[in-house]
Amino acid sequence: MTTEAKAVINTADLKLDHWKQGEFYESADTSFGKLLGLAGLGISYNEVPSGKSSCPFHNHHVEDELFYVIAGAGEYRFGDARHAIKPGDTLGAPAGGPETAHQIINTGTATLVYLGISTMAKTEIVEYPDSGKFLAKTNRDNAETKRFRYIGRPEGDLDYWDGEPGA
Repeated sequence: MTTEAKAVINTADLKLDHWKQGEFYESADTSFGKLLGLAGLGISYNEVPSGKSSCPFHNHHVEDELFYVIAGAGEYRFGDARHAIKPGDTLGAPAGGPETAHQIINTGTATLVYLGISTMAKTEIVEYPDSGKFLAKTNRDNAETKRFRYIGRPEGDLDYWDGEPGA
């Protein structure tokens, strides 16, 4: 069943998914670009409690991201720098290496609310500098095609010919 795209969505009408991971990660959020009929642009609404972050410090090799702060205060960790953020601030996270790694942390006392907007690449590599992990994934809309997703560390690297018949 296909849902018809809407021309207008009010964020107050979104159904948020609340989740928590460990002591530092927590959010109530949802992605809703598809509800607007957007295929190449992702958008999420995020509510992050005080003292928490919604994701690890990471960088994308293909996708660009932009964040717009609606309410609350926090810190934008970008590369080697940290920036205080407040309502009205727009944050850029272009594709690149660890120099564009980013993370939003709620350092205020109120809930930090922001929109995340990103390009939607069909294939993406994400690095996590704090933990030394990487993620390789595909984003396919076709339900018949299995999505590829692998999280690992470089020390698990294999030779190109490893396991190939006749190699």
